[in-house]
Amino acid sequence: MPKPTKGPRFGGSPAHQRIILANLATQLFQHGKITTTEAKAKRVQPLADRLISKAKRGDLHNRRLVLQTVKDPAVVRILFNDIAPAVAEREGGYTRITKIGPRKGDNAPMAVIEVITESVEDSRKAKAKGAGKPVAKKAEPKAAAKKAPAKKAAAEEIPAEVVAEAVESSDAVAEESKYGEGSYVGENPPEGFDIKGNADSGKFHTPESQWYDATVAEVWFNSIEAAEAAGFVNVLAGKDDEEA
Repeated sequence: MPKPTKGPRFGGSPAHQRIILANLATQLFQHGKITTTEAKAKRVQPLADRLISKAKRGDLHNRRLVLQTVKDPAVVRILFNDIAPAVAEREGGYTRITKIGPRKGDNAPMAVIEVITESVEDSRKAKAKGAGKPVAKKAEPKAAAKKAPAKKAAAEEIPAEVVAEAVESSDAVAEESKYGEGSYVGENPPEGFDIKGNADSGKFHTPESQWYDATVAEVWFNSIEAAEAAGFVNVLAGKDDEEA
């Protein structure tokens, strides 16, 4: 008896879950490997192995069985003509799951599932080669102990305020270089930098603009030419075009 699957279903119903797994298997056979969550990779792996086993038989009956899950005839041809001969020597384990860490945003654990196309002998040679690699020698503790006090003393000599100012100045220089010459990034611009630029809208406001006081400046410019060279558009020019 098959072992029941743990955890909630994908989608809202068993039929929806079967559709999701069939689409994942189709993309896996079409591209050779896909990136998805660990849960979906573990669910689609046995389905992909069963479909590959049917493709290895190669007869019309099994082709029709595979077409019940993989609806795209082109992908079925890839499965029967390319993937099945490549794994003919294998008796199972046609796919491999590699964990790649959490996904940015929702922190979901991600993995790459791929079809193993190399031969069994190549896999054994690669495994033996990896097992035979010499272990890197650890550094001598005495030398590390001697270097540690020197690094600690150098870190203590530099005040934290100086480090913070250096980091802020480097960030400001990087931002200014992004907007070109005649630009300044910061809250207190130098004298002559009175043109406000907004990076989100891509527009700049001169002191004559009615929205000048309400605009939050992300970058300051000392001239209209500098603002236009950085790719910003004058708000007053766009207003004049609408009135015309």
